[in-house]
Amino acid sequence: MRRRIVTRPDEILFRVGTGAFALVLIAIVGGIAYELGRQSSLSIQKFAWQFWQTDVWDPVASEFGGRPLIWGTLYSSVLALLISTPIALGIAIFTSELAPQWLRKPLVFLTELLAAIPSIVYGLWGVFVLVPLVRQFELNTPEWLKGVPLFTGPPLGVGMLAAAIILSIMVIPFTSSVAREVLKAVPQAQREGAYALGATRWEAIRMALFYARTGVIGAIMLGFGRALGETMAVTMVIGNNAQITTSLYAPQYTMAAVIANEFAEAADDIHLSALVEIGLVLFVMTLVINSLSRMLIWSMARQRRPRFLGPVMKKAA
Repeated sequence: MRRRIVTRPDEILFRVGTGAFALVLIAIVGGIAYELGRQSSLSIQKFAWQFWQTDVWDPVASEFGGRPLIWGTLYSSVLALLISTPIALGIAIFTSELAPQWLRKPLVFLTELLAAIPSIVYGLWGVFVLVPLVRQFELNTPEWLKGVPLFTGPPLGVGMLAAAIILSIMVIPFTSSVAREVLKAVPQAQREGAYALGATRWEAIRMALFYARTGVIGAIMLGFGRALGETMAVTMVIGNNAQITTSLYAPQYTMAAVIANEFAEAADDIHLSALVEIGLVLFVMTLVINSLSRMLIWSMARQRRPRFLGPVMKKAA
């Protein structure tokens, strides 16, 4: 005879309450998406797909094309990842695998402290310290290198290079923190098994990285999502010029920067609607990228089978 399970009233109340809190988050995200879509309907109806196929952003003539803004956002974020990923992974490996105990905690604390610094502080540091250094670097660029499209343009200091560097500094703590937690999730038995089969320390760390590769990719994508939505620091050093160019020295624009600069001064409805449409696209891009990164990290947490001892076992054989 089956035993009947009785659910207590307080347990039902607890489930309903926590479920309601979870639904509030879904409602907030849905409400943001709905409001952005409603406020950008005028721009969507007027420009349709031409909004993303036009390179002109001229509020005076009421001509709005979002392609330079998407280019600037993706270009700066990808450059920031190229700079920050090796540094962040190096910090994660050192703090989780190599650092002595007395040094590990201060390094972890300082890394996490970087994430707590306000964006405007990064922007001020960029204006007073980073921009002069970048300008000096541009002035000292060899003549033969100036012929390369990446290094053409006037030595202003403000531009894509300064924005990418400051973005990379802001992304490092997010990527390294998540990557460190992913590496810590690798079972210690896997490392000990690798050492027992004759692997060197570097080989054991490399195999741990291979075992945690899904979570590491998720950490990098999480940093990418962080870079996409960064506003004030980038606005202060990127130059704010809507153009599509591969030059690292040229001033460019991002989606978040154009909203921060022009939203308060939008004089007509079409200008305001175009800015909200930019915000809608940025919202969707950030949501998709962060969702994918979280899915990768969760899939890493569900992995339990050791998969990386094969090369070591072959080597031992």
